[in-house]
Amino acid sequence: MEFPLSAKLLKSGMIVSVMTLISRVLGLVRDVVTANVLGAGAAADVFLMVNRIPNFLRRLFAEGAFSQAFVPVLSEVKARHGDDAVRELMAKAAGTLGMIVTVVTLLAMLGSPVLMALFGMGWFEDYLQGGPDGAKYEQASVLLKITFPYLWFITFVALSGAVLNVYNKFAVAAFSPVFLNIAMIGAALFLTPYTEDPAAALAWGVFLGGLFQFLFQLPFLAKAGLLVLPRWAWQDEYIVRIRKLMLPALFGVSVSQINLLLDAIIASFLQTGSVSWLYYSDRLLEFPLGMFGIAIATVILPNLSRLHALDNQKDFRATLDWSISLICLLGIPSMFGLIALAEPILLTVFAHGKFTAFDATQASWSLIAYCIGLVPLMLIKVLAPAFYARQDIKTPVRIGIIAMIANMVFNLMLAPFISYVGLALATTLSGALNAWLLYQGLKKADIYQLSRHTLLTIGRAILAAMAMAALIWYLLPDMAMLRACSFGERSFTVGLVILAAVPLYFVALALFGVRLRDLKRQTIAESHD
Repeated sequence: MEFPLSAKLLKSGMIVSVMTLISRVLGLVRDVVTANVLGAGAAADVFLMVNRIPNFLRRLFAEGAFSQAFVPVLSEVKARHGDDAVRELMAKAAGTLGMIVTVVTLLAMLGSPVLMALFGMGWFEDYLQGGPDGAKYEQASVLLKITFPYLWFITFVALSGAVLNVYNKFAVAAFSPVFLNIAMIGAALFLTPYTEDPAAALAWGVFLGGLFQFLFQLPFLAKAGLLVLPRWAWQDEYIVRIRKLMLPALFGVSVSQINLLLDAIIASFLQTGSVSWLYYSDRLLEFPLGMFGIAIATVILPNLSRLHALDNQKDFRATLDWSISLICLLGIPSMFGLIALAEPILLTVFAHGKFTAFDATQASWSLIAYCIGLVPLMLIKVLAPAFYARQDIKTPVRIGIIAMIANMVFNLMLAPFISYVGLALATTLSGALNAWLLYQGLKKADIYQLSRHTLLTIGRAILAAMAMAALIWYLLPDMAMLRACSFGERSFTVGLVILAAVPLYFVALALFGVRLRDLKRQTIAESHD
């Protein structure tokens, strides 16, 4: 089987993955520093909550619904009308979206107590009754005023990043999150010693991180001739189309983020530490999800949109098949590896300062529950863009609503019995349902169906990953022994296990007949560029 544009897509995907890797590594350092400063107690719960709200809206609104609605329309404008039309559309999108986000940001800062009453219901209830968690609500209401402007900055970062991606300049947008991590690490190291409230220092780190990302992209836009003055254009033809695509996409594209936020709301009713355990396990899950799932999705959306605009359905299907093959080859071993190494990695990375070995053990259970759904969550990142590239919003929205309702049902079924682990497992189950329904929607509409080659690749990847996981379990020492080790000893042990396991996976793949060079094949489709 041959894959259209696969060499170019693979190269672009590798660029995004490398930049994402740099960002994720710094993000890991950031989380280690944060865990060291805040631990997993009340201060950590407060900061993670006020950081999660603007981040949730960022993924839902700026990088989620807006990007999925904007990129297909922008790709069509570029393919049919050229660069001048792109600049005009960008000016109108920046002016219209900018005005809306400015109003939302100001209202949110003024109404932060109301937002915290909604998103931290358990804390607000304690505040009204004079309970111990009432202080969390008061502190979070103040800190949200500092972190929320991050949404304003990151909206324009998402806009400029989407435009640069359409021009195949993927590195800039992929590298931008590095500045958030640097700002937060700096705040943790250099501001917290001078403040009574370390959570407030980290909140200012979030604010500065958004500002730095915004400033970083401006020179690249100027160099590409894409830096334009924003213009209000609510009734413009293309803005109307983006609006119509964007509003329902708020549900369809970001269901996993809504689910995570609902988890946080329910977790505010659970024991102290639940929000933090879910957060740190989710952060490790985001590592492969960002490096592979989001990186591949970022690269294929402009290409799928272009292929649809050119009515090239054959290459559209083949590009999807290539993407799913690559997702499974990378996501399946990530899933098995993280499950096998859940507690050792958490213990090694985070168990310093106020974050204890007990916290690492607790977080490992939610990490395992999340990891079971890693591949479906990665597949959503590829399957949903197949609809959005065709400017079909209704199907993924309907599926997203079903998955979101299912997540709440699973939450209510599982949380009373297995607490925060039930919340993670509910996210996994609803994510799997979402991915399955998206695939069935594509299949039913005769847009895409898994090829025999891809099905065989998935089966072989599972067998190779099982062999890798068996080696990990064989090589790992007893957990009690690992807990007693120093940081250096843990790092050496876990690192050695990973260094042995990863090559085994690829050797096993080769023995089962998978040739990675197949993913580099090119076809005549590249001549379209």
